[in-house]
Amino acid sequence: MKDLTQGSIAGHLISLAVPTAAGMLFQTLYYFVDLYFVAGLGDAAVAGVSAAGNAMFIVLALTQVLGVGTVALISHAVGRKDQQDANLVFNQSLLLAALCGLVVLVAGYSVAGPYLRSIAADEETIAHGRAYLYWFLPGMALQFAMVAMSSALRGTGIVKPTMIVQVLTVLLNTALAPVLIAGWGTGYAMGVAGAGLASTIAIIVGVIVLTLYFGRLEKYVSFHAEQWQPRMAVWKRMLTIGLPAGGEFALMFIYTAITYWAIRNFGAAAQAGFGIGSRIMQGIFLPAMAIAFVVAPVAGQNYGAKQMARVRETFRVASTQCIGVMLVVMVLCQWQPETLVAFFSKDPEVIRVGALFLHLISWNFVMSGLIFTCSGLFQALGNTVPALVSSATRLVLYALPLIWLTSQPGYQLEQVWYLSIAASAVQAILSVTLLRKQMRLQLGSPVTQPA
Repeated sequence: MKDLTQGSIAGHLISLAVPTAAGMLFQTLYYFVDLYFVAGLGDAAVAGVSAAGNAMFIVLALTQVLGVGTVALISHAVGRKDQQDANLVFNQSLLLAALCGLVVLVAGYSVAGPYLRSIAADEETIAHGRAYLYWFLPGMALQFAMVAMSSALRGTGIVKPTMIVQVLTVLLNTALAPVLIAGWGTGYAMGVAGAGLASTIAIIVGVIVLTLYFGRLEKYVSFHAEQWQPRMAVWKRMLTIGLPAGGEFALMFIYTAITYWAIRNFGAAAQAGFGIGSRIMQGIFLPAMAIAFVVAPVAGQNYGAKQMARVRETFRVASTQCIGVMLVVMVLCQWQPETLVAFFSKDPEVIRVGALFLHLISWNFVMSGLIFTCSGLFQALGNTVPALVSSATRLVLYALPLIWLTSQPGYQLEQVWYLSIAASAVQAILSVTLLRKQMRLQLGSPVTQPA
């Protein structure tokens, strides 16, 4: 357990964000490895895997429910020096993880086909997406166990073990991808199904390693079988914080699905370009996301310890760091977007669409940094409803005009990205406004806080 209620806020954020960013970088690298080998199978394969991968937002929504609730409650318990409550929350999160994993398996195999048919450009894209998703679903289900254990560690201020496990899973996935996708060394190429299987195997190994870590090394929170019976009061506490945060990711799934639907008539190359551009964007977001990711435990422990001035300082420092990082990556996407996309595809149309997406959407990056930071603070304060409200506002402002736009003559692809920029600007303003209000309510006036 690491005490985050003393010492430099900036120092804590950097010391936690660096290993977190490293872990997230390696996590994203295995998406890029999959994408690199899948790209060799053609535009339909890329479009199918990208469309199927969007279903990951649903899993992320559910893992957010679990992870955000776990981090918030455990960080508050650590701040209060209440180890018993921290252990109860952790073991109940494991029970919820098992239930969520089962739901994902059953639902995923039931609705994968209808979902892909609703958004994919053609039958070949649907077939590729279904093959990928069927082999990746077991890994998606096991994500819940990994998130429960990782979130418990993050709530106690420990991030290095999770980073090490992420690196291990990425290296394993990187080694398996060419073997399973392209048939290196075996002569048996599974295609996109191999990409899904490689990810699933890597996640299985990650869950095993984290389980061994908790069993042998972790002392502050640990497995207690007697706490594995359902405790509805604890579930209510976790879900009250976690459900709105999960709702944010569910809205991201809808947001992305609507985008795929809106551009489907431009063909598989357009969907592939958007898919590649989106993956690149996720990768270059990592430093800012890492900073925002560790805001919750740093501010959460200080909130639990009733050090309100340090909670405010956490937001100020984190938002400054995020904005600085996002300005740098925005310049990169303004400068050479074609080079970034061309690494994954040689198709001129795919490169054109992906580069146009990155060039325009990069104007969102600074706003996204603020949104990430606000979301982390809402989690630390134990009230994630305002973050859900701002995300829902963005979705409405984007989806309704987009649906109208697709029916108009002369509809152009770049109009989708301009609409996204406008909606994100409104979300950033609303998020900051709602956070300032929430901080006044829960932290009191800054003037009354001790220095």
